[in-house]
Amino acid sequence: MGFVLKAFYNGADGIFIAGCRLGECNYTTQGNYHALNMVCLCKKIMEYAGINPDRLKIEFMSSAEGIRFARVVSDFINQIREIGPIGEAEGVSRDEMRDKLGKIIKLIPYIKVAKRDKLAMKPEDIEDYEKLYTKEEVEELFANVPSYYIDPERCQACGTCRRRCPAGAISGEKNKIHVIDQDKCIKCGTCYEACPPKFKAVKKLVGEPVPPPIPEEQRTIQRKKAAG
Repeated sequence: MGFVLKAFYNGADGIFIAGCRLGECNYTTQGNYHALNMVCLCKKIMEYAGINPDRLKIEFMSSAEGIRFARVVSDFINQIREIGPIGEAEGVSRDEMRDKLGKIIKLIPYIKVAKRDKLAMKPEDIEDYEKLYTKEEVEELFANVPSYYIDPERCQACGTCRRRCPAGAISGEKNKIHVIDQDKCIKCGTCYEACPPKFKAVKKLVGEPVPPPIPEEQRTIQRKKAAG
């Protein structure tokens, strides 16, 4: 999904994905089924962002179908030319389009976590893929984007969340209350899952503002010395 949305972000007018025929791949990864699932979700996200979903196409064929491949690609190119340049045809400026896509690209880890069960589904009938995701479902997905916050009253500076964060969004050191940089946070929830249950310092917030970070001079943890 990241490759697709980044290509549109960089100005691609259309994206064509080709794969082996469903059920005929020489490998056991089922990648073509996963790709079809991803494309169906991506098209709904494109609609949400105001991008014509017809700019993205996936087709399955064998390596022996060279003539069909050439025809399908040619038809798709003509279709994209008919639609027009991305952004311009949608009635928005290139900067506005990039701004929308940039925000969505940053949320891809969150999207994958939120929809991991459905993204792993493999309906038997190819027509069922079109029904996997709805416009309302995607709108709700983006309406409920979480934020993560480390409660300074509960943080014990164990460093688990900081080490596990894939975006390097958490700052902290030994005996220092950890803080999440909201601008760097990719909403993946790794810190929330990694925080030891005995501390429960990482809070998941939906629909409410994130409290301001604790001042640097107040981040040192005063630990009690053991008796004796």
